[in-house]
Amino acid sequence: MKPKYKRILLKLSGEALKGKKEFGIDPDFLLYLANEIKEIYEIGVEVAIVSGGGNIFRGLAASKQGMDRATGDYMGMLATIFNAMALQEVLERVGVQTRLMTAIKMEQVAEPFIRRRAVRHLEKKRVVILGGGTGLPFITTDTTAAMRALELKCEAVFKATKVSGVYHEDPIKNPEAKKYDYLSFEEAFKDDKIQVIDKAAISLCRDNKIHIVVFNIYEKGALKKAVMGEKVGTTIC
Repeated sequence: MKPKYKRILLKLSGEALKGKKEFGIDPDFLLYLANEIKEIYEIGVEVAIVSGGGNIFRGLAASKQGMDRATGDYMGMLATIFNAMALQEVLERVGVQTRLMTAIKMEQVAEPFIRRRAVRHLEKKRVVILGGGTGLPFITTDTTAAMRALELKCEAVFKATKVSGVYHEDPIKNPEAKKYDYLSFEEAFKDDKIQVIDKAAISLCRDNKIHIVVFNIYEKGALKKAVMGEKVGTTIC
């Protein structure tokens, strides 16, 4: 069987990267994640990755404690590059070719993000890891993921989370919360209880007809199943 999606944008939260740790990066989880990505890489799916930085630093949280918001966001962007470098190292270790590109210039460790060059890397079957957000403050990594997906002509944004999809309420607080298998963009945008992905990202994907797939990255094999079109998590379309 051929994958349903040929080119995807995988959005990883910083929260996911910390695995079982309270903060930072869990090496065991990172290796597990690399092997999950390798599975879809080996069946020919072209993958671009945007990582968050919340496992290291949250600009919004710092701004609530008095830090200038722009400064906090730039620090958060650097945290995403830290995560991106770690992800590149472990992917290369398991045999996946990668290129790390950043919105903030760091020639010693990464290429600057240039859209045409990123597309060419994908065409050459390299996983493209995108660090540094958009290089601008006040924009979340969810919105960054949607923007990069549009630029790179991805068919879907895959949002890797700790829960098995989108629920009508927080499933951690309410074990009886109802899970949606499918949601329309309008439903996802209008329902204020749905906070697993931000509204700006939903709006961009809605306007440009890019699917959003929300799934549990801790469920082994879920990423491959979702890419193949099996009913995994929640699809917003």
